[in-house]
Amino acid sequence: MHATSRTITSNQTGPHEDLARRVARALAHPLRKPVADHTREAFAQAHAWLAERPMPLILDAGCGVGLSTRRLAGRFGDHAVIGVDRSAHRLGRNHGALPDNALLVRADLVDFWRLALAAGWQPVRHYLLYPNPYPKAAQLKMRWHGHPVFPTILALGGRLELRSNWRLYVEEFALALAQASGVAAAVEPWHPAAGNEPLTPFEAKYHASGQALWRLVVDLPYPLAREAR
Repeated sequence: MHATSRTITSNQTGPHEDLARRVARALAHPLRKPVADHTREAFAQAHAWLAERPMPLILDAGCGVGLSTRRLAGRFGDHAVIGVDRSAHRLGRNHGALPDNALLVRADLVDFWRLALAAGWQPVRHYLLYPNPYPKAAQLKMRWHGHPVFPTILALGGRLELRSNWRLYVEEFALALAQASGVAAAVEPWHPAAGNEPLTPFEAKYHASGQALWRLVVDLPYPLAREAR
């Protein structure tokens, strides 16, 4: 089957010239905005759910319709898989019953990550699957590696995996990662075939359209938890 999906276009020809400054600023000035009440409540429910399942944790950040959460829960049956997305509409799509080891949470990711770090969560795997690329140069601060929450993402530790159909997004993430942590990670092609079933509808659509897919995988240490502000 062949699908049609528009490729990403950008007014950038290489890594953003302001990337290093934004990463340095995020490291020097931790995010201190108040946590939204609805996310605090959602996190408390997720924390209670997780406490009843003494299993390694997998975070599916920005899980969209939750198909990736379901598939990860199926692949890792001895893990607790939590998918987080801010859209009730996306999370409400019918993709079948959730496995017992999976949970979908409606929350703001920026706040959820900070609460997870403060609570001492240590995901063994942490997925960022096809985040909004925000391809305009003026949108750098909206990409995860250009956002003030970036140090929190890294501080959660575990095996972090980013996938995108925009190579520059992954390359910028690798640069930000090296600057923030000193850890180098390769940007590599990703082919969801022959045992690598697409995890998300976006991945399936991009692959069927013939677009190149890219990923970064890095193993991060677990620091001591700190209080979210």
